[in-house]
Amino acid sequence: GKIILAISIILWVLASYGPGDNFSNAREIVEAQNIEANLPDAELDEMVASYKLQHSYIGNIGKAIEPAVAPLGYDWKIGIAIVSSFEAREVFVGTLATIYSVGSDEEETIKARMASETNQILGGPLFTFASGISLLLFYAFAMHFMSTLAIVKRETNTWKWPMYQLVTMTAIAYLAALIAFQTLK
Repeated sequence: GKIILAISIILWVLASYGPGDNFSNAREIVEAQNIEANLPDAELDEMVASYKLQHSYIGNIGKAIEPAVAPLGYDWKIGIAIVSSFEAREVFVGTLATIYSVGSDEEETIKARMASETNQILGGPLFTFASGISLLLFYAFAMHFMSTLAIVKRETNTWKWPMYQLVTMTAIAYLAALIAFQTLK
């Protein structure tokens, strides 16, 4: 619980703040882009929150790793959740909840945001049967427990075996997820 809470706080900070003018002037930028649309305030606020998230610190990190996770059917938000879940798999759900709830605490809003996500590369919804199976297979094979690596290191008294396990199991997980997504999409 302590680890999940700490990671959630860190993720919230990274999602709530960002570098540069794109983050700090998000409302003005979004309003200028949609000046002729005459959007209701609620819709405009949601667009501003989404724009800020994309230009936040966590958004920049996610965009950097997105090319690696895109072939698996994931976007940068799922990529961030996977990386953060290295500490414990349970953190994946908390990370997605944190990312999708930035700017709102309502559970229905989180569900609606996740349901409305689109796959920027393939089009269509992001959360599909293919991406779900891909994600399940990734987690079935990936060694995502930092504590397991620490125990293997302590038992073998070397970093050779924990690193070997981490690299090979991640490679197997990536390959299984890639095959599943590419076959099922």
